[in-house]
Amino acid sequence: MPEHRTAAPRHTLSRLPGLAFGGDYNPEQWPEEVWQEDVRLMREAGVNLVSVGIFSWALLEPEEGVHDFGWLDRVVDLLHEHGVRVDLATPTVAPPAWFYRAHPEALPVTREGVRYSFGSRGAICHNSPAYREAAARITAEVARHYAGHPALALWHVHNEYGAPVSACYCDTCAAGFRRWLADRHGALDALNEAWGTAFWGQRYTSYEQIDPPRLTPGTCNPSQQLDYKRFADAAMRENFRAERDILHRLSPGVPVTTNFMTALSQCDTVDYWAWGREVDVVTNDHYLITDGRRTHVNLAMAADLTRSVAGGAPWLLLEHSTSGVNWQPRNPAKAPGEMARNSLAHVARGSEGALFFQWRQSRRGSEKFHSAMVPQGGTETRVWREVTALGAGLEALAEVKGSRTVADAAMVWDWHSWWAQSAEGQPSVDHRPQERADSFYEALYDRHLTVDFAHPEADLSGYPLVVVPALYLTTLSAGENLRRYVENGGTLVVSYFSGIVDEHDAVHPGPYPGALRDVLGLTVEEWSPLLPGETVRVNGPDGTSARADMWSEAVVPAGAETVWSYDDGPSAGRAAVTRHRLGAGAAWYVSTRMDAAGTASVLRAARADAGLAERDDLPHDVEVVRRSGDGGDYLFVVNHSARPARVPLPDSGTELLTGERTTGALAVPPGAVRVVGPDR
Repeated sequence: MPEHRTAAPRHTLSRLPGLAFGGDYNPEQWPEEVWQEDVRLMREAGVNLVSVGIFSWALLEPEEGVHDFGWLDRVVDLLHEHGVRVDLATPTVAPPAWFYRAHPEALPVTREGVRYSFGSRGAICHNSPAYREAAARITAEVARHYAGHPALALWHVHNEYGAPVSACYCDTCAAGFRRWLADRHGALDALNEAWGTAFWGQRYTSYEQIDPPRLTPGTCNPSQQLDYKRFADAAMRENFRAERDILHRLSPGVPVTTNFMTALSQCDTVDYWAWGREVDVVTNDHYLITDGRRTHVNLAMAADLTRSVAGGAPWLLLEHSTSGVNWQPRNPAKAPGEMARNSLAHVARGSEGALFFQWRQSRRGSEKFHSAMVPQGGTETRVWREVTALGAGLEALAEVKGSRTVADAAMVWDWHSWWAQSAEGQPSVDHRPQERADSFYEALYDRHLTVDFAHPEADLSGYPLVVVPALYLTTLSAGENLRRYVENGGTLVVSYFSGIVDEHDAVHPGPYPGALRDVLGLTVEEWSPLLPGETVRVNGPDGTSARADMWSEAVVPAGAETVWSYDDGPSAGRAAVTRHRLGAGAAWYVSTRMDAAGTASVLRAARADAGLAERDDLPHDVEVVRRSGDGGDYLFVVNHSARPARVPLPDSGTELLTGERTTGALAVPPGAVRVVGPDR
């Protein structure tokens, strides 16, 4: 697997004998007599890891400098007695009421100048000196108290950085922003050049004149907004590092993590390429977004992205749901078998287990209707029966641990480019980078390709096919990296509105698409975004055609050949899809938003260029993913359809969940998962 920009994590989950199974455990919500019932049920379900203490700061430090670990000692000891390991949290996502009473300035301020109130979670100004000092103190107290405890398997810092607040716009943050800018840009002349402050007379003569991009009467400087997103992300990461380093010093040898939310549908404020370098083990939270789409495709995409942030190494699904959640407009229950199918799909794509939020469903609070491993109905429920069955299934898959998922292709993604496109003043409000990534990923998924994600400047040489769905911000280094990839024999597919600006959100000199002109062999005279409901027809080879909407361009080939043309609309007669032979490879450009059939047709041709064989023998909505390790290969077959599937097998083997020997082909019932390991 090619090297990603993130370094491989330094630790594995070696403190667990097999795949992890469990969830967030919040015993402080229940009387102690329930705890004995909890550990008994955990043993029945096969739970071997729980996350503890995430929201417990107010109990661990009921008043400043006064600590009470007695209740948590009893919990951790009880779990250890019953063979359950602990992912122990620093409770810094939820400072106590007494802290905010003493330090109201630690509550974040919105861009509009409104200060949030206490009463939720994650209401933190990450630049507050008082918060940073208090967080360091409680982290050190927890670390000293539990370092060396035999139940401790993993340290869990904070919780879901970036949710619900990532950026604060208070005066403390303004001062921190100025210091960060001075470190980043140096002399003010460099900042003025980077931000283009000659426009609208915004030139600065002192760093003290610079504020966060607060609410302005017109469009705020997009380069300033981009740098503020970087600053806010860096401030959160600095706080994580401070806690991580305390834990490393006081509890050496125990891996430290924090739970990511890599799905593009869940978090857009965190640069996970940067965060992946900071944790010892990458962990992720994922929840189905029930917007009417194929939720299992979003799940696969999030798992692939998480694995890529981990540099290809195994990672851990730290949270997902047993059934419905409570925070969407409509929260349907998962269908029978869907929980196990979701869990094992994550394992197929590199997770070393499956954990949930949460163990026992709450009776109070804002998440009382969020599903749990032990629902309100208790053990006489379908959810509980499926939980215990999943625990047994994960135990049967223990030998998969440590193996790595094998990818077929790569997709280039960059959070900084996403941030840059969120500013006002874009050619069309309908263009969304997330939508382009979702669309191309779904097309690759339907071609039965397993996808790695890669930073634009990462080594791509090991991938025969690379797709760039939305790279508006493209550095010169990234452009050169993609050109070199194609020249050396790679096949590249690039979607519209890519290559446009540099790292400061300044348009590259010369015609669009800027940093990608040479590799694509074309220029773009102008964009012609389409109006809502407006479509155009594009014609391809051999009489094929497709509908397209939202975007069109005036493309001028400069070495590229025209493969598809606009039949009508503002770009009628011009190239819609091009192919540029460059060195030993080829670069494709798609200048409009084609329908699913058109996108699939382009990718089919690019796949042929890349020498990737079609998998016509695999049914629709049946994913086949391979993990490989020292013990051999493991083929995960996940049937998301309502029909039985028959999947050809390259070799004979043993189906690990049923123990049956397989040869020739594998039968997978509707909605089921099968995992074929080496022949026994």
